[in-house]
Amino acid sequence: MILMSTQPDPAQFGEELKELEVGPEHRFSDWPTASIPSFGAGVYTIWRNRVLIYAGMSGRSISANTLKRSKPHGLFTRLKSHADGRRSGDQFCVYVADRLVMSGLSKTQIMEIADGRLSFDRLIRTYIHDHLTYRFVILEAGGQARALETLIRAGSLAAGRPLLNPLNAQEN
Repeated sequence: MILMSTQPDPAQFGEELKELEVGPEHRFSDWPTASIPSFGAGVYTIWRNRVLIYAGMSGRSISANTLKRSKPHGLFTRLKSHADGRRSGDQFCVYVADRLVMSGLSKTQIMEIADGRLSFDRLIRTYIHDHLTYRFVILEAGGQARALETLIRAGSLAAGRPLLNPLNAQEN
């Protein structure tokens, strides 16, 4: 049996891919930026200098017919969660902790975290704010956002696959 790839066509997202690689860059230390709407589906890329660190999406349940909520929902809340730096419920922050922050900790810091005298989440937040930036695009529906995120994680940007969440060949 031959499995068919469900990989979306990069041509349908040409402008969005360009925006996510070379469009306006926002610092997490400046969160929230006025340009990000409080409601909507979208895709984002996270960068450390010119290195693509992570690609994500939010607003899976949003469609063109979804009524706007009064509370923030979608891309805004996802990026806010990342900016907060808390590992609980945020896979991106777990990846940052494990792959980017932990290797830079001293033995003293590790002991202070273990003793409860130092907040690991605070160190993660500081790392995110000091070193990482993001770009984003808003899309009409969550399905489009999922397709675009898949393309980026599979390596459709010139920067290649993201460091923390590349799409493996088995996931295509």
